Amino acid sequence: MKKKYIEYVYCVIILGFLVGCQQKQEIIKVGVLHSLSGTMAISEKAVADATLMAIEEINAKGGLLGKKIVPVIYDGRSDASYFAAQAEKLISQEKVEVVFGCWTSASRKTVKPVFEKHKHLLFYPIQYEGLEQSPNIVYTGAAPNQQIIPATKWAFDHLGKRFFIVGSDYVFPRTASAIIKDLLTELGAEVVGDEYILLGSKDVKPMIDKIVASKPDVILNNINGDSNIAFFKALRQAGIRSEDIPVFSFSIAEDELRSLEVSQMLGDYLAWNYFQSVSSPENERFVKDYKAKYGEDRVTDDPIEAGYISVYLWAEAVREAGTTDITEVKNQLPNGSFQAPGGLVYIDAATQHTWKTVHIGKIQEDAQIEIIWSSHKPIRPNPFPTSRSKQEWEHFLNTLYLNWNQQWANLGK
Repeated sequence: MKKKYIEYVYCVIILGFLVGCQQKQEIIKVGVLHSLSGTMAISEKAVADATLMAIEEINAKGGLLGKKIVPVIYDGRSDASYFAAQAEKLISQEKVEVVFGCWTSASRKTVKPVFEKHKHLLFYPIQYEGLEQSPNIVYTGAAPNQQIIPATKWAFDHLGKRFFIVGSDYVFPRTASAIIKDLLTELGAEVVGDEYILLGSKDVKPMIDKIVASKPDVILNNINGDSNIAFFKALRQAGIRSEDIPVFSFSIAEDELRSLEVSQMLGDYLAWNYFQSVSSPENERFVKDYKAKYGEDRVTDDPIEAGYISVYLWAEAVREAGTTDITEVKNQLPNGSFQAPGGLVYIDAATQHTWKTVHIGKIQEDAQIEIIWSSHKPIRPNPFPTSRSKQEWEHFLNTLYLNWNQQWANLGK
């Protein structure tokens, strides 16, 4: 009797193990790594929301390879070093198959060695400064020739010849400024100022004073996060209006406008690869579904769309590969495409960046964007601007890194 009981208990244990294995095999864990707190939460929360919406949509249609996608959500806390620690946990402890996340280039550059060490895969959904190409990162935001460069050229052609550049003091704004200044020099324009504040800082008065004194035709804005609230408030208090000196922003979109005083920004300009105002059946459905899920007061924008399409591009590659194996998935990525809300997108085989359409828009009273110029077709990404050699750009980046005590941002220490 005792022997039969032991055999019964043994069978129950084995059956439980097999059921557990089956349940484990019926899910695919993916990481979602964005700032849900801190200065960058103003931008990143919504991208995380769009990522989760795409996952839910795929699951509602039967999942992926017959399995349910399960997101594991970590908060990067607007801290680049914390992003790296969380990326390590997602890969080593959570055993996710892919990670969708990061916003600032400081966070991306800090997690990059983690993904390369583990030969893992990150989908990065934000426009950025370029000068990078990693086999372990898929870039679904704009490269410089898909945002910064065409927007600066348009501003030179239509807004003025004297430019003042402002930004947060980390790798994206500093590098974007270098790319912009190279282009403006080539065009014969004048840069009358180039000022930075620490990421998250509200101390904008010295910057505003210099703008007032230099009287530029255009302000090119690479400030990120909630520092923009202080910047635009101080700019208007100083008597600078968009009709006199327009601001052209590269890191503000419709979602950030929800936290800013739109009346202070009417007539200012933005450049992205997607606006909520894009006219297409896919975008109409996307906007409707996003609002239905998160609230009628919510809006879509470029990083939100890029976070959303990242999931679909990865899922399509997984289906084609028949596996979540990272090497196999990467091999399939250039073979697919996705009819995104903003238009057709596909991954460039040579760079692992995304072909994207460029739009320039003007801020309206309803906090939406009137598109005033478009490339009308996807532009091939070029992460390395030709104004300098690749070696010169690498030297430029290395100098920033060393000057910031081997960090990708000025931490003010």
